[in-house]
Order: sequence, then C-alpha cells, then structure tokens
Amino acid sequence: MSSRSHAPTLRCMGGMSCLDAGSIEILGTDAAPDASDWRQDLAFVSDEAVFYENWTGRKNLDFIGQFFGDWSAARAKELVARFACPVDQKVKTLSKGNRVKLALIAALARSPRLLLLDEPTAGLDPVVRSEVLDVLWELLETGDRTIFYSTHILGDIDRLADELVFLHDGQIVQRSPKDELIAAWGQISFQLEGDLPALEGIAECASEGSQHRLISCAREQTLANLHAAGAQNIQQSPLPIDEVAVSILKGAGHVAHRQG
Repeated sequence: MSSRSHAPTLRCMGGMSCLDAGSIEILGTDAAPDASDWRQDLAFVSDEAVFYENWTGRKNLDFIGQFFGDWSAARAKELVARFACPVDQKVKTLSKGNRVKLALIAALARSPRLLLLDEPTAGLDPVVRSEVLDVLWELLETGDRTIFYSTHILGDIDRLADELVFLHDGQIVQRSPKDELIAAWGQISFQLEGDLPALEGIAECASEGSQHRLISCAREQTLANLHAAGAQNIQQSPLPIDEVAVSILKGAGHVAHRQG
C-alpha cells in the first residue's frame, strides 16, 4: 500500500531500474542488474507491460514461453479462458484492462516464486477482477509463492495480504501483519461528561456534547483508559482494513508507527 512513489521500488526489484544506493536481495540472491539467474524466479506485472504490438496476444505468449523452462502452455490456456482475454486480437487493439490480463497470463503461466504486481486489477471489470483475485489466492495457497502487491484498490488487500507495508514519499510509514492491524485498530463511541482524559493511540476524534466517537490504533489500551475515566455506553468494533489504510495514509500513520 502506498500513497505515491511505489513504482520505482517495484522497478528496482524487477531489475528494470538501477538503485541510487543500497542493495536488493530477491529470494536470498543479490539482485545485481548485470546478473540474470535471479530473474528466473521473478515476474513483474504492471499496466505498462511491453509486447509486440502488431502481434496477437497468443503469438506474444508463445514467444515469451520459449524463454522459460517452467512455462506451462496448459496453464496459459486455462488463464486465457478464466480471464476472458481476447488473445487472437493484435495487442495494439487491446484495451488497458485486456493488456493487464495478458501481462498476468504471461507472468502466471510460469508460476514464479515471487510475483511483483503494480495495480494489477486497475481497469478490470468487477467479474474479471474477482477472477484475478481468485487466481492469485490459489497461487498463495501452495505455500511456496510470494506476492508483492502494490495497490490503491483497498478491497484487494483484505482478501490477499498477510503483511502490509505502507509507503509515503518513498519512506515506510508502517509495516505490520494484517491480523495485528485488525486487532489493534478500532472505532469506539462512548458518553463522557466534561473534558476527555488523555488517551493513547487516537487517530481521529469527533465530539458533540457528551457524545464522542474516535478511531484508535491501540484499541484495548484506549478502552482501558475510557473505563478508568468513567465513560458510559461504550461501544466498539474493529475497523475494516481499508479504513485502517486510509487512516494511516491520511497522516495517522505517525501514531501507528510509534506503536510498532
């Protein structure tokens, strides 16, 4: 998850851009730009995938398959059907969504150990988007595959992610297991006369008279503080992961960062 500037990170990980400083390891191997062995276990998908424009999608897939020993023509055929991808059209006539489908097929047909995805469901209709997420989930179910997934479509992360990393201006705001975020963040409403006591981990707060509503990134601690202060009619619920993401990227992340 990022508010901006995630593409350079992915391009460096995929070997398409050089680092200004530091180094990258892919599956335990130094991802040196002048080496190629580490690329065999990696695939990168974005809406900027490069194909031979005057070839059909099918011809492009056949061509790509020659370069990978683990390429599965049967898998490619299955994915073409599941994604309803018009592979008999020339690539230059394909919509943005169909180009993304073609790129996903080219990546998934060789079952990479690491799959880098940059906004993979952008431009897809809801039915195909759901099918793509199903396929990605099936890939993760094998237990020996990793997906590095960058997206602004917050509904995708709840279904697929085990761990979330939030980036802003190229810097990590927070990195946490998804389940820990769900456990920590919550929405709390309560009644309390007078001034609010000092509360830990508050990301947002709205009050009207003695009625208060807040979002906390330290839900259990906040509840303990409220009980100690004598708050009444306390109601609380987990915050959906997409709302957690919004709160972090809106600026509440500095609170959560201290928590982590």
